[in-house]
Amino acid sequence: MTATRPDGPAPAAPNTVMRELRGDLSPGEFATAVRRAAREIGEHVSCDARYVGRVEAGEIRCPNYAYERVFRHMWPGRSLADLGFAPRTAVRRRATGGGPAAPPPLDDLHRPDEENDDVRRRTFLSGGPTALAAALGLDGPAQAAAPPPFDPRPDLPAPRKVGAAEVRGVEQAVREIRLLDDAVGGDTLFERAGQSLRNAYLLLNDSVHSAATERRLQAGAGELAISVGWLAHDSNRLMDARSFYSEALATARMAGDAALEAHVFCNSAFLARDAGRPREALRAAQAGQAAARRLGSARLLSLLSMREAGGWALLQDRAACEQALSRAYALFDRGGSGADPEWMSFFGEAELAGLEAQCRAALGEWDLASERARQAIALQQPHFVRNRALYTAELAHDRLGRGDLRGAAEHADAATGLLAQVRSARIRGMLAHTAGRLVEHRRVPEVQRFLESYRTAVAAA
Repeated sequence: MTATRPDGPAPAAPNTVMRELRGDLSPGEFATAVRRAAREIGEHVSCDARYVGRVEAGEIRCPNYAYERVFRHMWPGRSLADLGFAPRTAVRRRATGGGPAAPPPLDDLHRPDEENDDVRRRTFLSGGPTALAAALGLDGPAQAAAPPPFDPRPDLPAPRKVGAAEVRGVEQAVREIRLLDDAVGGDTLFERAGQSLRNAYLLLNDSVHSAATERRLQAGAGELAISVGWLAHDSNRLMDARSFYSEALATARMAGDAALEAHVFCNSAFLARDAGRPREALRAAQAGQAAARRLGSARLLSLLSMREAGGWALLQDRAACEQALSRAYALFDRGGSGADPEWMSFFGEAELAGLEAQCRAALGEWDLASERARQAIALQQPHFVRNRALYTAELAHDRLGRGDLRGAAEHADAATGLLAQVRSARIRGMLAHTAGRLVEHRRVPEVQRFLESYRTAVAAA
């Protein structure tokens, strides 16, 4: 008797592991937790109760790469198999092999355009304008040459039409730049991110697109300009940063994009504070709050209030600083919401404490500054390496202000140990300042150890 092949694929096996991990949460509540985790690492997933149901029913045998990164963030140390999913290679074989088996669900492996998005993302992050122009069909021979004189209608090829896939490439480039910045700092990313920005404006200005696509491209190009401006700031290229923020603000104003405008002013206030222009920092922070009030995000208003507090602290206006700090904490305590911008994933309790530490230090309140800096270090998530180095350098500065030479040297030494992982001229500048002030106390053993490790780190940079 000959066995017969079944007419369809074998029924899906339920994913009991993911069901157990959901616990008492409803599918909708669990989906919210997944989206929140995605924002923490700069990913964007459209998880809803239906997606959770498909995972638990086994319809999604293997998640796409974005969901995999989110799940691994939620449950560190667990593989896909540990989470109840099939190996990617097995699902890939099912997708490409022969026989009557049904194709994988849309969420298995990649969506059809994810491979192309990966290519576009790599082009944005590392390819030059020529490479992108070639990909978009904008580099034909007729376009490369100047049109004949006095010819009002040169015979040029029509610009390439772009749409959602290209926009996703821009948006994903922004996310990946932010993720890399959180891990390694701005120095090594500045030039590559600047190329990404030029490519985004090439898409915006030299292609044909719908009004909806144009709005998304404007937002994406503006966010890229802010990201490049921040990388310039972190690399101590302060004038460059100011220029990029001005470009982003112009884009926001042309697009009528209040969210982008609030983001620009938030970063501009931070830049002005670090550049020693406290009144400019105040004006930017207050303008950002005016734009953000239309957006419904208490967390964004909290961050902008902290930026305002930093300006007041530099002006030594203690009462105004306390008022802004109190407002920032009250807004933060309202909790997160769906209106919170994706770029604010860094703004948690650790950042709140770190920003207050800077305010307290500017006011000369060294004990309270040290307490807040310690709190920031303790609360910071491990993958924000740059911020851990920053808070540790800040704590060293605060202990030195208190007159605690040993404590300052120990914390500065700990921050120096992170320089191999973090390329941030701003953090190196903070440590250089601390080292300069400690040189005259080199006979203190802890100080001597720090100075030696700092010289070694600088020589290796």
